[in-house]
Order: sequence, then C-alpha cells, then structure tokens
Amino acid sequence: MSNTPVIAAVDGSEHSLKALEWARAAAVRHGAALLIAHVLPDHAQLYAGRRASLHDPAQPGQFADPVEERIRALLGGGPELPDGIRYESLEGSVPEALRVVGSGARMLVMGSRGRGGFATLLLGSNSRAVATTAPCPVVVVPHAERSAAGGGEAGGAGGGGDPYGAAASAGRVVLGLHAAETPDDVLAFAFTEAAARGTAVQVVSAYAVPPAPTMVIDSPFAVIPPEGLADEGDGVPAEREMLRAQTERLAPYRERFPDVPVEQAAVPGDAAGRLVDTSHTAALVVVGRHHPRRRPRSLLMGSVANAVLQHARGPVAVVPALTDDA
Repeated sequence: MSNTPVIAAVDGSEHSLKALEWARAAAVRHGAALLIAHVLPDHAQLYAGRRASLHDPAQPGQFADPVEERIRALLGGGPELPDGIRYESLEGSVPEALRVVGSGARMLVMGSRGRGGFATLLLGSNSRAVATTAPCPVVVVPHAERSAAGGGEAGGAGGGGDPYGAAASAGRVVLGLHAAETPDDVLAFAFTEAAARGTAVQVVSAYAVPPAPTMVIDSPFAVIPPEGLADEGDGVPAEREMLRAQTERLAPYRERFPDVPVEQAAVPGDAAGRLVDTSHTAALVVVGRHHPRRRPRSLLMGSVANAVLQHARGPVAVVPALTDDA
C-alpha cells in the first residue's frame, strides 16, 4: 500500500460524504491509504481550549465528535475502521488545518459546498480556499444539485443537444493544457489518473486566433489523433499549430504511459467554457492551479481553474506546481 494517502475532508454534510465515496474509490485504485479528516467546529475547539486552560479533571477529556461517529457507522458500524482507513479530528481554520495535513498527500478530496453557505452556492469558500492553498492536488466533487443540473447554463453552451462534443469526453480524464507553460506535475497527475482508471486522456487547449463566426457558434470541437496532423489538413493555422505544440509537449508522457490513449483537441478562445462542457461526462477534469504567467507559488488561482471550479458538473482536480523546477 502506498505511503502517500488520499485524504477525504468531511464535515458530516451530504456533500462531504459524496466526496468521501469518491476518495475511497481513488484510494483503492491507487493502492493508497485513506485518511478521513474533519476540522472540528469552533465550539468544539473553544471547549478544548477552555478545558486545557482550567485543568479541570472533572470535565470530559475530549469533545465528542459526532462526525466521527457517523463515519464509523457508514464504513463498518464497529469501533474499528476498515484496514487502510483512519480518522483524524483537526483543529484550526479549515483551510489551514487541511493545508497542514495535506502536505505529502497524493490528493485531498472535498465537496464543493459544506454545511454552511447559501443553498444555491456553486462553490463554498472553504473549498475554494483549500484548492487555492493546499500543497497537494485538490479534487472538488460537486454537490448533487449541481452535478444533476442541465448543461444549458454551463460555459455559455446554450441549451439542449450535446454541447461542444461533451459526449466525446465520456469516462475520460480531461486535461486543460497550456502547451508551453502548464507545469509537468499537472500532466503527470492527469496521466496517472487515466492509467489507474484504464481510460484515455483528452487534452484540451485554447488558441487565441478565432475562426469565422460560423465555425464558433454551435460547432463541436474536433478531437484529432496525432496521425491526423498532416500538412494538407483542413484545420485553421492557429489550431494546427496548437495541436503540434500539444503533440510535442505530450511526447514524454505517451512514452511514460504507453497504455493510456491520448486524444487532442484545440478550441478557439475560451478554454474554461469548453472544459466545463466536458465536465458533464468526464470522469475527471484536471487543471493547473495558477495562471501560467504567475509565480508557481502564488496564492492566486488562475482564471481557468477558478471558472472550472465554479461551474463544472463533475469532479475537478486542481493541481499545484509540486516541485521547484515545475
């Protein structure tokens, strides 16, 4: 079993329990341990601090964690958790506590919205803060209402039909790639996930020069294999240059993961909207955390990662630059 755990952040809400299911399956796929982490609410932390300061032996030694009791009931019903799974109660603010525990983790999985916030909120403040600051990849699993909603409002795709070729992404790991500047860690995460799932990686990049309006409106993007990049093809020059840049950047990963099929797609202009569209059917959408022109260690999230987190209908992995040379 891998010594780099998958972490599931839970707060007892149905949203976090859905994320726990996703994390448990990921731990099985990767042969990794599963750590279930719950950041205690403020009143529990205040109680612990008060008891420690008063040194009152008459008070209970610990504040009962009802979330732990629920998790144990869900996973086995007994006092012992199944092998390879442990539970940990954390103190501090949610982003900071999860940032600390996430150091060295394979990934940290959480729901898109917890107990607090508005019912219509697409992304909770804690989910966004953790995705922005955690030292490991963060997978955000959307809540049921968001994942079940129709595609008409996502990414400006319009209602009905199969927007921008979303069906072509069914079951795949979709990678948002800036061919020149996305860190290697992001590509490695996407290919590792696809290999563990036994599925393909679909690579989506955007180019700046738009084609004619008739090509943009209600037209699916093309998924093109490398052998389809002959000079006499019909693609617009900017699209063909983007596909060639993709092919060059992906070459080491094709060699490293020879059993993972790769599909390439170049789209005009709006990378975030197209990635949101693919999220309806993709197994996972993978994006880098930072804007490619920002410092790798910046605490600001890039606009593409932020937009995909806000609107995706399926799980999204936000991957930071994990190495100094990434």
